[in-house]
Amino acid sequence: MAGFNDIVLDMSELNVVIAIFGFFVLTYGIISVKIKNAWYLGEAFIFGALLGPMAARWLDSRKWGEAIIGQQPAITLGMCRLVIGVQLVIAGFQLPAQYGRYRWKELLVCLLPVMTIMWLCTTACVMATVPKITLLAGLVIGSCVTCTDPILSQAVAKGPFSDKYVRRNLREIISAEAGANDGFGFPFLMLAVYLIRFAESEQLTDEIALSLHEEGLAERALSVVTRVGSLLLKRAEEGEEVGRLGGGVGRALGTWALTTWAYVVIMSIVYGAVLGLFTMWAAKFALRKRWIDSESYLLIPTGMGLFLLGTCGIVGTDDLLCCFVAGNALNWNGDYLAETEKRHDEYNSIIDVLLNFGGFMYIGTVIPWRQFHDPDGTGITIPRLFALGSLIILFRRIPAIFAIYKLGLRRCVTDWKEALFMGYFGPIGIGAVFYVEHTRHLFPEEGEALTAEETNLVKAMIPVVYWLVLFSILWHGLSIPALNLIYEYAGVKPVEDEDGPVEVTHLSDKDPLPTNAVAGSQDLRRRSVLVNNRFSRSYNTADMDLNAVDEYRRQTQRWDSVQIKLEDKDAEHGMQRRTIKWDSLQYQSELRGTRIKKVIDDVKGGLEEGRKSNALPKLPAGGAQPSWV
Repeated sequence: MAGFNDIVLDMSELNVVIAIFGFFVLTYGIISVKIKNAWYLGEAFIFGALLGPMAARWLDSRKWGEAIIGQQPAITLGMCRLVIGVQLVIAGFQLPAQYGRYRWKELLVCLLPVMTIMWLCTTACVMATVPKITLLAGLVIGSCVTCTDPILSQAVAKGPFSDKYVRRNLREIISAEAGANDGFGFPFLMLAVYLIRFAESEQLTDEIALSLHEEGLAERALSVVTRVGSLLLKRAEEGEEVGRLGGGVGRALGTWALTTWAYVVIMSIVYGAVLGLFTMWAAKFALRKRWIDSESYLLIPTGMGLFLLGTCGIVGTDDLLCCFVAGNALNWNGDYLAETEKRHDEYNSIIDVLLNFGGFMYIGTVIPWRQFHDPDGTGITIPRLFALGSLIILFRRIPAIFAIYKLGLRRCVTDWKEALFMGYFGPIGIGAVFYVEHTRHLFPEEGEALTAEETNLVKAMIPVVYWLVLFSILWHGLSIPALNLIYEYAGVKPVEDEDGPVEVTHLSDKDPLPTNAVAGSQDLRRRSVLVNNRFSRSYNTADMDLNAVDEYRRQTQRWDSVQIKLEDKDAEHGMQRRTIKWDSLQYQSELRGTRIKKVIDDVKGGLEEGRKSNALPKLPAGGAQPSWV
């Protein structure tokens, strides 16, 4: 149990503030209708007059906003946590219901073998271009940029280009992988950190002795004593272990297994799942009792994200992974996403945009431009960084996806073209900034390290990681417009929805037409559009045996090609005839509780009847009409 002795509570002002604020938002929201409409109390009274004095017991605003030098790393780390954590909750609930249940194999493949190969390939690229660093230091830097950025990946998976050209199954696995692996990067980072931290003390002794011999006994001895004293003072003040501790590889692996896997990773998954399911139940109960208003209902992901960030930060577990798991659990039965769609949720999209604006604007202000060219210090130069960026684009992710997709991703990645798309678009962004700023707190500050390995690592990791973030944003940001031009020139047709287009009602006739959509009604009062390949789908597909369905698709090769034209019942409104693909998912409400063999037999009969009569096949007996009729 020695590893758990390294765990300390972080009762920083940021963690306490966001935890308390998130808790208040969630508890207020559950009974917001009662507070506003029955008791006629406003937010100012509840939060200011009542909850404010209560919160003052734990919060001290006098400690906020101290305008002193040296706070930038802590501010950057806190900003990254806020931006990523809230958006991971949103990304989690926008996946289909029980996505982690029926795609657990694919997610496990992406998180273990794919990330391991990415980590090693990235380390090799770093070692080939960055001088003066050891293999362990290269593993630390490589782990910071191994994860695909959750924010930029969501833009790739849910953006207009993907709406038009990328199949939904591929988009969903890209979104899910980015959400999960950003929090799953801690095991890779901490393994390298612990191997450095618990290196044998003889190595440190020899290095100090060599330094004393080379640079003069008196001067160097004074420097070493000063640095050791500053490290001890820092450990005492922050309650955090930094620098060399000794103990060897055995202690490093033991601490890694107990602290990182058992406490940080597994605990965050369990905590996120429990809170997400509880919030799902509470929201469902509040809806049934009509206690929660629309604003508070749509605010649940933001409040839950803030609460998780604060509480996970206090106990020292993986807040990012916890936020994603909680978001996925919030929509486990599909009701939360379905309800937000009924309410025409634009709030969470606005939160996304605001966080992106503020987060990336801040990152742009703290980029260490001067450190990008330091041939006499770190040895890093602009040509070396351009070479590193090119190697990362080519070898960081593409080889891993190509090596694995045929073994464990065939249900999401069907051919080499989709594998290339998934491998190429693995952007590096604000998640890498979070990891490098977190790593900065695990090592002595520049000039305080006792070994050359740590000194060179601390000097090199900041410019290398920030450069890769900048390079990836520019490279991948320009790749989408370029690929769109190539597709248009080549005449690539937009993706047609396997389940049939979704009819969406626009609230205003001024709304622009979504990508890959057509007008669904000529009646201006309805303002409906038919959207193909829409990302969010709230229904639960986990109750179906998807393995049997996929096998039948591969055997017949006709499942996705048969189209049945459905004359809309609302023809008096001038709606045009629309084309619907006959897919088993349209049976969803009728198929639950039936055997998959009967499902396939029904679909076979329906396809044959539809081919002969060009009419809508009959649904199974006793079933209600599907939502698209």
